[in-house]
Parts: sequence; structure tokens; C-alpha cells
Amino acid sequence: MALLNVNIDHVATIRQARKTDEPDPVWAAVQCELAGANGITVHLRQDRRHINDRDVQLLKETVACKFNLEMCMAEPMVKIAEKIRPDQITLVPENRAELTTEGGLDCVKFQKRLEQITKRMHKKGILVSTFILPDEKQIAATAEAGCDAVELHTGQYANAKNDKQIEKRLNELRDGRDIAMAAGLIVHAGHGLTYRNIGPVAKIEGLCEFNIGHSIISRAILDGMRKAVEDMRKLIETGI
Repeated sequence: MALLNVNIDHVATIRQARKTDEPDPVWAAVQCELAGANGITVHLRQDRRHINDRDVQLLKETVACKFNLEMCMAEPMVKIAEKIRPDQITLVPENRAELTTEGGLDCVKFQKRLEQITKRMHKKGILVSTFILPDEKQIAATAEAGCDAVELHTGQYANAKNDKQIEKRLNELRDGRDIAMAAGLIVHAGHGLTYRNIGPVAKIEGLCEFNIGHSIISRAILDGMRKAVEDMRKLIETGI
């Protein structure tokens, strides 16, 4: 059965809108865990637009389930990960002007750097995943760099406009899963997944972990965090 990691970045986004101390993403993480989340994911950006250093430190100290830190490959971020020691890092591309992460990491172009970071993380007992498009070359570069996992970018599936496009994107994810598993990688998935589109992806065997944030936080504003997480867990379990 696939696991659910809840990305709580947008709890911090609401907090930062007023530059105040609430809502606290650390409190949100507790609610997610109580509702059955298997992991907590945050993206510590270089511009600190939502999650900040204080959040990451406290989450490391308080999260009882898996703590997954999304980050770019910039050296200051790598040093923070070495200090904090999350259970896992997920390496993502980062553009200061973007609203959210755009596209996947170019592991082919940055394979040498990826290999260096992976070795440093492994020395600290930290798992390494890359956030990539379901592309054979990117998956191969991830495996060759010694990473533990890949997170397949589901954004193209989420943005598909009709049944033909949806099936095409699902097939790409299935192919990506097969290639990644053959290379010895654990396979995760995420980006743009909602209560409306999670079902077909959740049915893909071999996807071990989903990272979902915006849709859950959006529902939680109206429905409460525990119920929002519980509802998503049920959809992943049933694949409906």
C-alpha cells in the first residue's frame, strides 16, 4: 500500500502573508500525523518564502514519522541538510520567480553534483530522492548517482485535458516506474495531485509514496486538517 507524505508548505504561506506566528506548520504536522500521515514534507527554499529555518529545526525535533526535506542543490542548502539530518531529502529545481516547483531536476546535466551530494547525505544517514519527469535518461542518471529513490513528477498528468491525454501521462508514469524499479530505485510520485485526480495514480502498483500538499491544505481550511488527511488516505488506499 502506498504511503502519504503531506506537504505543509502552504500552512507557512498563510503565516507569512501577515508575517506573524500563526498558523504554525509545526502544529499542522502534528495534526497530519494524528490523522494517519506517513510522512511530513517541507520545501526549504533559498528565498524562505514560506518554510523557514526555525520550522525545519522544530519539525526535525518533533515529527515522529518520516521527515522529508525538499531542497535545491545549492551548497548552503546542502549544509543545512547535513546539520538538520532529515530522514530524506528530495532534490528539486528552484527558480526564484516560480509560483511552485516547475518541471523536474535535470539529473543528466548535474549528475556529478548529484553524486557528490548523495555521498555527503549518505554519510549522515539521509536518504536521497530526486524530483524528475518520468524520463528514462533522468531516471538512469539518478540511479548512477547512487540515489535511493525518485519522485516522478505528476504535473503533466494533473494538467491533462482529456481522457486520451490522461492515459498517455499515466502510461508515462507506469513506464517511469518500471525503469526506476529495474534500476533499483524506490518510486515516489507527486505534484498537482488532488482529491479529484489521485485515484488513477494511486492504482499504479509500485508507487510507494505520494507527496501531496496544496490540495490537502486547501481542503483543511474548510474541513479541518485531520479530516482532510484522512480523506486523502482513504482515496490512496482504495484507488477510487
